[in-house]
Amino acid sequence: MSAYPLLFTPLTVAHLTLPNRILMGSMHTGLEEHPDGAARLARFYAERAAGGAALIVTGGVAPNDTGRVLAGAATLSSRAALAGHRPVTDAVHGAGGRIALQILHAGRYAMQPDNVSPSGLSSPITPFASRALTDADIRQTIADFIRCACLAQEAGYDGVEVMGSEGYLINQFLAPATNRRDDAWGGDSTRRMRFAIEIVHGIRAAVGENFVIIYRLSMLDLIEGGSSPDEVVMLAQAIEAAGASILNTGIGWHEARIPTIATCVPRAAFSWVTGRLRGQVGIPLVATNRINMPATAEAILARGDADMVSMARPFLADARLVAKAAQGEADRINTCIACNQACLDHIFSGRLASCLVNPRACHEAEFEALAAPAWQPGAPVIAGPGNTATATGQPALATGPDPMPVTNRQTAPRRVAVVGAGPAGLACATEAAARGLKVTLFEAGASIGGQFLLACQVPGKEEFAETLRYFRGRLAETGVDVRLNTSARAADLLAGNFSAVVLATGVKPRHPEIPGIGHAMVCDYADLLTGRVQPGRRVAVIGAGGIGFDVAGFLSESSHPGERPASSPAVSPTPPALAAFLQEWGISTADTRGGLAPPQATVGQREIFLLQRKPGKPGAGLGKTTGWIHRTALRHRGVQTIGGVIYQRIDDAGLHTLVDGAPRLFAVDQIVVCAGQESEHRLAAPLAALGAHLHVIGGARLASEVDARRAIEEGIRVGLTLPA
Repeated sequence: MSAYPLLFTPLTVAHLTLPNRILMGSMHTGLEEHPDGAARLARFYAERAAGGAALIVTGGVAPNDTGRVLAGAATLSSRAALAGHRPVTDAVHGAGGRIALQILHAGRYAMQPDNVSPSGLSSPITPFASRALTDADIRQTIADFIRCACLAQEAGYDGVEVMGSEGYLINQFLAPATNRRDDAWGGDSTRRMRFAIEIVHGIRAAVGENFVIIYRLSMLDLIEGGSSPDEVVMLAQAIEAAGASILNTGIGWHEARIPTIATCVPRAAFSWVTGRLRGQVGIPLVATNRINMPATAEAILARGDADMVSMARPFLADARLVAKAAQGEADRINTCIACNQACLDHIFSGRLASCLVNPRACHEAEFEALAAPAWQPGAPVIAGPGNTATATGQPALATGPDPMPVTNRQTAPRRVAVVGAGPAGLACATEAAARGLKVTLFEAGASIGGQFLLACQVPGKEEFAETLRYFRGRLAETGVDVRLNTSARAADLLAGNFSAVVLATGVKPRHPEIPGIGHAMVCDYADLLTGRVQPGRRVAVIGAGGIGFDVAGFLSESSHPGERPASSPAVSPTPPALAAFLQEWGISTADTRGGLAPPQATVGQREIFLLQRKPGKPGAGLGKTTGWIHRTALRHRGVQTIGGVIYQRIDDAGLHTLVDGAPRLFAVDQIVVCAGQESEHRLAAPLAALGAHLHVIGGARLASEVDARRAIEEGIRVGLTLPA
């Protein structure tokens, strides 16, 4: 019997019978505009279809030039573009899946000069002025949506999703904040809805009944002047009557200052929003946002909040998550931790999307080409010297073919030592072992995880424990010999007859040269987060990078100092936890316009100062799509962030500084050092001197900033290229 009986109950939508209740939600990857994007998207989506996604929705494609999110972004407005879509639909159907094209008109969110909107009100998140659409423009745009849907049908898509949420053009027509018109397309709610209804009605009339129309409905705008709950219900019913097959949930506009998909958002935190529509419409409802594991999805269905669930980024993390759940192997899922670092941050920086925990995503062919042949009994074994130290004596990442000659043939696979069980070492060890190499993983600590163990202690980053759970399973599956509480020494590694040594020993905190830095009140972030040192009541945090913000968050929220277990998050948040999140960020469950309430964060008993040397706003270098969340959260909790600090000395009185040139004493009882990291690669030089074939990866190679995405990618690349 399935552990997820509701999740794997078939669902009939229009003319299709879907085998399960999991929709792969839309996300832009950047492949849509890539020169060889059609082939790469075909492979990307086909793998997810083969992995069990019942219905896939593509990244947004504009129906005309003014609708493009970026200059040069993908459009589907003529038959000439069909050649770029047929490989995708053919591949998905060949893998047994179904796929819908999302039609997205950016409206005033367009990052291009030809920026249009209902009322000519420019967006706060784009630099371009917006012009108001004329009546003729509006009618032409409706025709463009219909034409795009017809072309999608001709290209072999099983349906379309009409993007009516997240603050894009259709949503802009719906909200009083952005629709100030007084003609047939604005004014009261009935006229504001007209644009959306005519698009859906026109598409249904053009494509016939055997074509799925998903409407992405903004059920909670999270902006001032957004739609009211009654207007959402009225629109949902009108969209159903116009011919939609499914209503998918949208939460929050891009300009909203409330997190909706970051890791600090509790799992399934917004399924109640979808649940408010149950019984109001007769077509399937899809819940979305922060649903990353099958147990969470099953719980949503069991509560009756929705008929389906949407997962987008979880399919970046693991293409086979549905198949693994169906096979009773949910523990083998590589879980999305909602970090945003390689997906949204990449997209908003003009790079291809990928995934921190699965760098193969959107780069499948590239990683496949890297892989050295798997070991087979009787294959040649390579032996001999070959270190990869640079001319300056600093360790470097070894890549490319092994430079050493074949010296003998044996029936045993090559033996590889990986030193350090942080993200880089775990990725390397499991990748190499999966290819047949005999891998021994040395870890000086009592647990695997490295910097991820520390991240698990930070409020809002508990999801990082899922990655460690995944790697524990991979270590067992691939047969890695894990030796915890074992400090590897260079001589022992050489004596172990390893054909290659991978140094993944990570980073150590950097201690700045401040007089008095050895004072008893000073500790580093690792001591604090592991509980070796208990937090004080008045704390100065030196360093306002990512770790400094994490430490300030830990201090501002931890009610039991140093006692935050690194366990996996709950299936769904407890009612108090969900209530606390909604209250802190000002999200109303009542009938308020836009779903807003006054934010009411709980301010802890500690007085916390987050300090940085650099002048200006602390946290400016944080993640593009999450930095504002961290800055806002600390402000909610009363943390004082101060830039332009010169540290003079530490003594019994506290931390003596100059702030903008003026003396200031921080009379604290604790100082936490988060002033960067240094590579921990003390084994590199002796190993190189002894002639080891050495690879140095992750933080041990480069510690300018802790970068788990780079560490995992480097681990996988080396694991793939070690000759077998």
